[in-house]
Amino acid sequence: MLESSEGWTADWVWGVPLVVLTVLVHAFGLALIHQYGVGRLATHLQMRRSALVFAAVVGTTALLLTVLHGAEAAAWGTAYVALGALTDPRSAMLFSLNAMTTYGHDNLGLAEHWRLMGALEALNGVILFGLSTAYLFAVVQGHWPSRDSIAPPAPPGPRAPTRPT
Repeated sequence: MLESSEGWTADWVWGVPLVVLTVLVHAFGLALIHQYGVGRLATHLQMRRSALVFAAVVGTTALLLTVLHGAEAAAWGTAYVALGALTDPRSAMLFSLNAMTTYGHDNLGLAEHWRLMGALEALNGVILFGLSTAYLFAVVQGHWPSRDSIAPPAPPGPRAPTRPT
C-alpha cells in the first residue's frame, strides 16, 4: 500500500524539474538534430528528392532521436540511483526506459516512496515522444520524394521533328 501523500513531496521536488529539464534538453536536441544532422545531410546530398535521400534523412533522424531519448532516460536512471530508489545503474536504466515508453516491467519497481516519480517519468515520456513524433513527421513531410524521382524513366519514344534555325 502506498504511503500518505506527505511522502510524495520528494517525488514532486525531483520529478517535476527532471520533466522540465528533459523537455528543454529534448527541444534543444531537436534543434541540433535539425541544424547539424538533417540539415547538413540534406545539403550534402544536394536536396535531391529521391527515395535514397529520403531513406538517409529519415534513418539518420531516427538514429539521433533514439540517442536523445536514451540520454534522457539515463538522466532519470542516474537520479533513481542517486536517490536510492534503485540500487544499480543497469536496473535504473532499464526501469527508466520502461517508464518513459510506458512499457512497464513486472520485475522492476522503485522503492515504495519513489513510485510517483516513475509515473512522472511516464508523463515525461509521453511529452518527449510527442515532440519526437511531430518532428519526425515534419522531416518526412519535408523530404518526401517527388513522384518524378521514384518513377521509372519513360521509355524513349519517337523524336519530335526539329525546326531549322
